Amino acid sequence: MQRTVSLVGLCVVSFVAGGIATRLYDRGALVGGGGATAAPSTGAASVVAVDFTRQPLWAYGFLEAPKPGEKAQPQAAPSRNLRPNEDPAEQTRPRQLPGSPGSFSLVDIRDGGNVIDWYPGDHPAMPDIIKHGPAKMSEGRRGCGFCHLPNGLGRPENASVAALPPAYFAQQLHDFRNGLRRSADPRKPNTNTMIDLARAMTEEEIAEAAKYFGAIQWSPRVKVIETSLVPKTRIVGNLFLATEEARTEPINGRIIEVPEDEERSETHRDPHAGFIAFVPEGSLARGKHLVTLGGAQIVNGEIVQGKTTPCTACHGPDLMGVGDVPPIAGRSPSYIVRQLFDIQQGTRTGAGTDLMKIIVAKLDPDDMAAIAAYVASKFPPDPVESTGSTQ
Repeated sequence: MQRTVSLVGLCVVSFVAGGIATRLYDRGALVGGGGATAAPSTGAASVVAVDFTRQPLWAYGFLEAPKPGEKAQPQAAPSRNLRPNEDPAEQTRPRQLPGSPGSFSLVDIRDGGNVIDWYPGDHPAMPDIIKHGPAKMSEGRRGCGFCHLPNGLGRPENASVAALPPAYFAQQLHDFRNGLRRSADPRKPNTNTMIDLARAMTEEEIAEAAKYFGAIQWSPRVKVIETSLVPKTRIVGNLFLATEEARTEPINGRIIEVPEDEERSETHRDPHAGFIAFVPEGSLARGKHLVTLGGAQIVNGEIVQGKTTPCTACHGPDLMGVGDVPPIAGRSPSYIVRQLFDIQQGTRTGAGTDLMKIIVAKLDPDDMAAIAAYVASKFPPDPVESTGSTQ
């Protein structure tokens, strides 16, 4: 009976904390002013001292911490040029995917300034900003649908933007534009590309992109597997790619997110291709405790506050968002961890993040991995496979 009462009390405390957190989040968003009143860009980002000793390198697609002064090289502009190291006939050969009415060559697929669409029935008609990119860019123009895919599901090295609240989506573009949202790892090139694109977008294009992605129904495609061993991998463009099927390498507290089918995902950029997230054993139970109760515990009949606030407080009991607070269920765990670390380190700021910085302040990389693993596993219901320590 005492145990039951204590558990009820713990839930009540978490609920109250959630209500307070939600009100603070709303107030933070209002104070931030939203997209229309965001502070003008100064053209220079403030310098933030990042604690790279705590960085979950795997979430950023790196094996070692950055060297002093090391930074990302600009990403190559989209091009229809043939690659000299590949067979021209193979690059121009039309290709098809099961269930798709489209037929595209590798030259078409790689053209980020004219985004191909394998499955046009998945989403509304692509407006110009999604298909081609900001109209006023003369060079480096690329459509939002190239990296984030026409259905908005994105990939582990970027973001899933489908079904985001339009106001939240627009705010993020303003934060990129105004130097309020950067990567904690200065070597990550696509963050800088995102900043350049946001600065080139008009308010009409921002609103159009927000409306487009906000109208797409969320359809997660991450399969979460608890394991102590993972396949050996190589890193290409900050994305892990498996080099073998056998799981022979210790996971060592990481989350290793790889395409289920590398050819579909990498060669064809198939927006229906899924990903597998290998997560450490026990991370789902630990993540559930942090996500739903903030890590609070009962010690000698007393409620001991955890190291964070329950994620469900602001993001909803189903983690599918509340109002302008974004949904997080079923999203890439690599992306989730990057955002937690960026906010903790102060390279991602802007409306709503003041509260988040308090929430993530005490989290270590293992906490972040556990939270992301659990959140990724929550949609659709029960997509989790537990394999123990065997292959």
